[in-house]
Amino acid sequence: MHNFENVLPTAVPGKIAEGKNDTASVDSVSLSYADKKKENRSLIWKTLLVVAVFVLLLIGLDLALYPCTFMRNDIHAVSTTQYDDIIVGTSHGKMNIDPDSMEEITGRSGHNACVGGEYGIDAYYIVKLAIEKQNPSRIIYEISPGYFVTEKEEGNNYVLFYHEFPLSLAKAEYFFESIAKTNFRTVFFPWYEYSLSYELPIVSETFIRKITGDYSIDSLKSSSQEYHDSGFIERYAVDTSALQLTEPVLFDEEEIVGENIEYLKKTIELCRENDIEFVAVSTPVPAATLGTWWDNYEASGEYFKTLFAEEGVTYLDFNTDYYFEFSHEIEDYTDYDGHMNGDAAREFSKVLAQLLSSAELTETPVG
Repeated sequence: MHNFENVLPTAVPGKIAEGKNDTASVDSVSLSYADKKKENRSLIWKTLLVVAVFVLLLIGLDLALYPCTFMRNDIHAVSTTQYDDIIVGTSHGKMNIDPDSMEEITGRSGHNACVGGEYGIDAYYIVKLAIEKQNPSRIIYEISPGYFVTEKEEGNNYVLFYHEFPLSLAKAEYFFESIAKTNFRTVFFPWYEYSLSYELPIVSETFIRKITGDYSIDSLKSSSQEYHDSGFIERYAVDTSALQLTEPVLFDEEEIVGENIEYLKKTIELCRENDIEFVAVSTPVPAATLGTWWDNYEASGEYFKTLFAEEGVTYLDFNTDYYFEFSHEIEDYTDYDGHMNGDAAREFSKVLAQLLSSAELTETPVG
């Protein structure tokens, strides 16, 4: 029988050598793992640095190249200032409804957040933002019939409103319901819609205005119009004898885009849920336009009159039921589409205010 108790290590050189190799292998693996971990950390930091530089570059380009539009002032106003009335809608509302003139009659403060290209989805989120940030008591929704039979086109209008929204739940929802479903890249490169040859001369001015929070309106004026603090754009009177009668986008019930009506109804419901009065208005257009395409305007009036009656809200159509409440003479307009000159718009706004203040309308169920 063999006794292995006194066998020296040298008696089993293979095992000793094998043991040494195992130890070296473990050390090597540990070292390799540590090096790889260190490399991964380095890669992560480098990636974060690149992303940070890229984000800062995008922010810098946005601050310098995206212009200070009047929509910037409008969104800032409705999200930071308490108003009684918020007006949403299209260019007809923007140039035909002056909150300051209305306030002379009603004593109610207001801001005009209308703009050309503002579809139902945009108006809905502007109202939602105003409710989230402030507490308006009435929404005046300007109805341009042509906007309900056309789809919102891709382009700058997709970011014109969204771009100016402050961080908010409304902005997050707006992104997923609108921007994300189209060209979401406009969020990261909003300035690409604008001509750099036009913006480059005012890069420094644009940058300074944004970082200093300057919302002055001096630059929002041209040879044909000017923007007011109330959000109203005053168009200067023109030589109406030189105007040409052109066909507007005409209403046809069979061509209604469902989404536009859907968001109109959602806005009414949003107001109802928040105990906010909702009023719809179609501003007047020149008599020549009405006479030429009367069937379309009459069909529009009947359609929206029925819709708003079903919703239990007030609708003032100055082209049908309220035709005689204001002038349809071309001298009060700057085109045949129905954009008024400043003086006419102020007068119309007072007429609108008087109607909204009348006992008949205040007794009407509104939301």
